[in-house]
Amino acid sequence: MTTPAAHEAPPVHLGDPRFQTDPAELYREMRRDHGAVAPVVLDGDVPAWLVLGYRELHQVTGDPVLFSRDSDLWNQWDRIPADWPLLPMIGRKQQSILYTVGERHRERAGVITDALESVDPFELKGHAERFADELIDGLCGKGACDIVGEYAMLLPLRVLARIYGFSDEQGPGLVTAMNDMINGREGALEGQRHLGESMYGLLAAKRAAPGPDVASRMLAAGTGFTLDEIAQDLMVMLAAGHQPTADWIGNSMRLMLTDDRFAASLAGGRHSVGEAMNEVLWEDTPTQNVAGRWASRDTHLGGRRIGRGDLVLLGLAAANSDPQVRTDSGALTGGNNAFFSFGHGEHRCPFPAQEIAEVIARTGIEVLLDRLPDVDLAVPADALARRPSPWLRGLTELPVSYTPTPALGADR
Repeated sequence: MTTPAAHEAPPVHLGDPRFQTDPAELYREMRRDHGAVAPVVLDGDVPAWLVLGYRELHQVTGDPVLFSRDSDLWNQWDRIPADWPLLPMIGRKQQSILYTVGERHRERAGVITDALESVDPFELKGHAERFADELIDGLCGKGACDIVGEYAMLLPLRVLARIYGFSDEQGPGLVTAMNDMINGREGALEGQRHLGESMYGLLAAKRAAPGPDVASRMLAAGTGFTLDEIAQDLMVMLAAGHQPTADWIGNSMRLMLTDDRFAASLAGGRHSVGEAMNEVLWEDTPTQNVAGRWASRDTHLGGRRIGRGDLVLLGLAAANSDPQVRTDSGALTGGNNAFFSFGHGEHRCPFPAQEIAEVIARTGIEVLLDRLPDVDLAVPADALARRPSPWLRGLTELPVSYTPTPALGADR
């Protein structure tokens, strides 16, 4: 991999704590020192490029041939140990749609998109409201809770599991398994096993007795795809839909609780919820950086020489804040959806998946504000901490207080 010039600032390590504490300033510094494409190092001092520029990121994501999703192209594999911590994210011979390319990827993406498009939006919102009310029922009498740990991290997967075809009884176990995996808890391996066994069990059940759900539709449309491919895609969709949506809820609530512009929403109005959610996608996007793309040949990008097989990371948050494409006020919010929060190009998050995530997040926030109208931050805003990750940006917790109210229970 091409190294920076001797007079250039050194590469930034992706373990730099500023990815959590002050990413906006870090990206400004990287852009000043390195330009639109910056050298970075991963765990084990493995080199890569981080794309900071909006136009450059558009170029990378719009050219899947030159900047491929095929991880076998990587020119650093001989340096990667078997216990490298990023192997679950950047692995070889992975069966999921994330690492397929060409026509095979387009076919699999079509199956996923069609299955998600068939989800009835009214049923989806109904499921989201029901599970949100159920969670609030367990919190409303306490007078205080952690919105992240006790609400946001529990809601998205419950809804997704329901539309995928799991029973409501299976939902809590799937949530625990997924959160254990995400947080690297002691039960992470058991959580991975539970999720895998549950997914294969679901597919076996739906193959025998199809229903009006995502899993059944993928099985019906997936002629030519193996059961492993369908299972892997469903598990990727669950993970990709759960954590970012939970962070979207948490980051949006943080904004509404700390910014006076959204005070009206906390008084029972809903008109600012969508504005807060959209602003988060620009300024505090849940998916901050994405791995990765690999250059299929030597090329140039943002004034850099990118070698064949170099790893290129997508700096979604940095591109969103690129001063070259921002307005004078610095805020491209409101109805402007040109953010990179869902990616771009043929490997972007499918449009139906984006819509499902938005319904879950918005419904979750609206139900919370309806049920706990005087909710308020229980700690100083500057005491809120982020998870230590350069990839996903979310709060470790969001403590709030409110007037205790009775549960709706069976009356809802």
